Amino acid sequence: MKIKATLEKIPGGMMVVPLLFAALLNTFVPEWLRIGNFTQALFVDGASTLIALFLLCTGAQINLRNVGVSLGKGATLLATKWGVGAIVGLLAYMFAGDNGLWMGLAPIAIIAAMTNSNGGLYVAMVGQYGDKTDRAAYSLLALNDGPFFTMVALAIFGTMGFVDGMFSVVSFVSVLLPIVVGMVLGNLDGDMREFLNKGSSMLIPFFAFALGMGIDFASIIEGGLGGIVLGLLTVFVTGTAGYFVFKMMKWNPIAGAAEGSTAGNAVATPAAIAAASSAFAANVELATVQVAASTVTTAILLPIYVAFLVKRLEKKGVNIPEDYVIEES
Repeated sequence: MKIKATLEKIPGGMMVVPLLFAALLNTFVPEWLRIGNFTQALFVDGASTLIALFLLCTGAQINLRNVGVSLGKGATLLATKWGVGAIVGLLAYMFAGDNGLWMGLAPIAIIAAMTNSNGGLYVAMVGQYGDKTDRAAYSLLALNDGPFFTMVALAIFGTMGFVDGMFSVVSFVSVLLPIVVGMVLGNLDGDMREFLNKGSSMLIPFFAFALGMGIDFASIIEGGLGGIVLGLLTVFVTGTAGYFVFKMMKWNPIAGAAEGSTAGNAVATPAAIAAASSAFAANVELATVQVAASTVTTAILLPIYVAFLVKRLEKKGVNIPEDYVIEES
């Protein structure tokens, strides 16, 4: 039975199939794997640990002479994601009706969903379609997790004052440290770099499954059509913007498209902002379910959209990621 060969025939199969299978389990039989000990630790609660190990293995493949490329890609991803999400959010505020909604969407939900990206999904996408500099770019892209950049957007709009204490330097270091440890090991010992290289691809289906165990298809129903529309906007607007920005920079455009998702922890952003300013309290419940629906929608749709973009490039004679791999100098 050729499981690996079958998965590889499916666009993004090493990530998409385990993620969707786990999401089905979590939706209909959520307690099956929540039985404690090693089973639950690996298949349910292991996403963060497995992604951290993946980042360490990826970090080991980075030559320090090329680290500036990774930082440049990460900064570009961060700026593009935030800029596009903030602009769409501003339009929503400008055209919101008396109920504070724009096309049934809460503007605060738009900003929260479109400026926060699913780091695990990004890592999975570039793990299959990117190179080591694309993976290491996550160290900066991870800064958009949580309410900080949503707060910045709202402060710029003049809807609320800037709130101190929403961003922790420790949080940034905690994301960056596994990559740094890997970089140190890989640059000190070539054999260690080769040894850790195996983890860069082997870990993908395992942390994808664990990510899927955090997805409940019921969130799409609860969030309604508005949440699905928000997910579509996030994938096709922010993902497409990232694609063309990276293409313009002559970087792998698929890595740019891979940030077109909504982070799971963005679900808590509306409540965090409402706690800081009561002006947003009226729509916080609606915004929360819409962001939750966007999270699930983007987790399903983004891998499909990325696979479509890859096929489109291949028809033009472009090989992903081979034609965009940055070789060590």
